[in-house]
Amino acid sequence: MLRYFFSRLLSLGLSLIVASLAIFFVIEIIPGDPASFMLGLNASPEAVAALKAELGLTGSPISRYFSWVGGLFFGDLGISYTYRTPVSELVLDRIKVSLPLAIYALVLSTAIAFPVGILSATKRGRFLDYSVMGATQMGIAVPNFWFAMLLVLFFAIWLGWFPAGGFSGWKQGFYPAIKSLTLPAIALALTQASILARVMRSALIEVLDQDYIRTARAKGLSQRRVVIRHALRNALIPVLTILGLQFSFLLAGAIIIENVFFLPGLGRLIFQGITQRDLIVVESVVMLLVFTVIMVNFCVDIAYAIVDPRLRKKR
Repeated sequence: MLRYFFSRLLSLGLSLIVASLAIFFVIEIIPGDPASFMLGLNASPEAVAALKAELGLTGSPISRYFSWVGGLFFGDLGISYTYRTPVSELVLDRIKVSLPLAIYALVLSTAIAFPVGILSATKRGRFLDYSVMGATQMGIAVPNFWFAMLLVLFFAIWLGWFPAGGFSGWKQGFYPAIKSLTLPAIALALTQASILARVMRSALIEVLDQDYIRTARAKGLSQRRVVIRHALRNALIPVLTILGLQFSFLLAGAIIIENVFFLPGLGRLIFQGITQRDLIVVESVVMLLVFTVIMVNFCVDIAYAIVDPRLRKKR
């Protein structure tokens, strides 16, 4: 198990190095002069030189890269050119929205997908199975921003049960804050629940056809006990992959939903940084999100070894 853990840890470190080089190259090297890009074509040379000195862009690309990576390691994400505040403060303020939203949406999608996928697998080939698969196909096909607007129209405007947008803040209380995140979480969870339910169904059907499952049935075990005690654990391996990818997407890829509901999250921060040419914000926040994605994948790999002991024996 330790050998497997350290091999995945080495892979994590190499992935972070490659990702940091790619992000630095795309954002600071390809535009040529980041300061000129941020200020625009009509900026004076004095203004460009002052901004380069302020942002620490006067050194060589190699020294700037190591300075940036060293700052990230110690929690220094730089100073936002637009907001004139440390990027770390902006991230801490926005993560209070994005992280609960991602967890909320993931809990909703898992709570829907697991029972739906299990039910569809145990009733495969029947009308219920076809109905569920048709519904999940529609859930995948429907754009989440369009579904979000329908949710706002029905639950916010017509019924008035939820706010149409904005975030009340955690200082106003837990219930108002969760209420503000409910419609965005449902909009994000629809597609993810549909994908996860289909993966759960396929994995469980494959496991239910194994010899040891037939042996368990021959011993007189009930269908529920066979599924829960014997089949479900082995079917979780591909499901864990999808869960890890979904959490990463929900945290880093909710830009459209955050803009639809005017949520001050990380996705909206990146969008604002791009439109305002605030490269320091874009560079640091994207690297932080990439780190989160890689860490989630690392945790999924460790979960593999816990769920399937065969992986520990192969390493």
